Amino acid sequence: MDLHQLYVFTKVVEHKSFSKAAEDIFLSQSTVSSHIQALERTLNVNLFDRVGREIILTPSGERLYQWALKLLLMKDQAMLDLKEGATELRGMIRIGASSVPGQFMIPKMVKQFRQKYPKATFHINQSSSKNIADKVLNGSVDFGILGEKYDNEKLCYIPLLKEHLVLITSKQSNIVGPVNIQDLLSYPFIMRNSDSGTNSLIEKFLKKNQISKEKMNIVAYTENGQSLIEFVLQDIGIAIISKMAANEYLERNLLTIHEINEFHDERYFYLVYNKNKTQSMLSKLFIEGAREWIN
Repeated sequence: MDLHQLYVFTKVVEHKSFSKAAEDIFLSQSTVSSHIQALERTLNVNLFDRVGREIILTPSGERLYQWALKLLLMKDQAMLDLKEGATELRGMIRIGASSVPGQFMIPKMVKQFRQKYPKATFHINQSSSKNIADKVLNGSVDFGILGEKYDNEKLCYIPLLKEHLVLITSKQSNIVGPVNIQDLLSYPFIMRNSDSGTNSLIEKFLKKNQISKEKMNIVAYTENGQSLIEFVLQDIGIAIISKMAANEYLERNLLTIHEINEFHDERYFYLVYNKNKTQSMLSKLFIEGAREWIN
């Protein structure tokens, strides 16, 4: 089998489209189709079923995809082992990230990684922690970076960074000093959606203090961490967020940070990957050196 044909095949599988695969690897769509047809002739199997405008992997195609990933990984490992052009490793790394890692951790990690492997490119998919865990499980991203752990035998977690949550208020707020959570119940609150790692930690803290969310004066829910901060800057409400995210705005004197009494729960941000997924060499290098890229 031709390794380049296998590489083209994996791109068609990942994009679920001949045209999108062609754009990704800078080939014409006709060339991509020719590679797939040649591979099918060599193996004497159909790799895709063409259903209207959609392409669907056949059982043979699904099996070949797993073998193709392994063979391409072995090729990259051989190149690395021979130390010939190790920094020339190239390819796409698909990362899923929850709000805080996507904004404050991944740019730094990408910068560090590309200093060593400058041919690497990245596709960042930002969503809630729960959605990222689901994407890791279904293989639509290579790995994720999130602030919450979800139990599943297929998921492996690498702790990267420890931090805690703080209360943020606008500069116009009359709240001063460290606060008790009970004293804040009458203030308008801005909350993240229920699938976020931040929201999960807040709910655990409320339950610990026997406070139901119904007692809180929640005026808005938002999917986006930056949107939540903008609500606070506009003095629409107060919010509890990652200290890492709050520090940037504190340094610019845009908001005020308050510690919450008895709220000592700390959390980790984790890199999570699916142990059943065969990673590309670049993704494997990123995962193995994850703690190095964050420092």
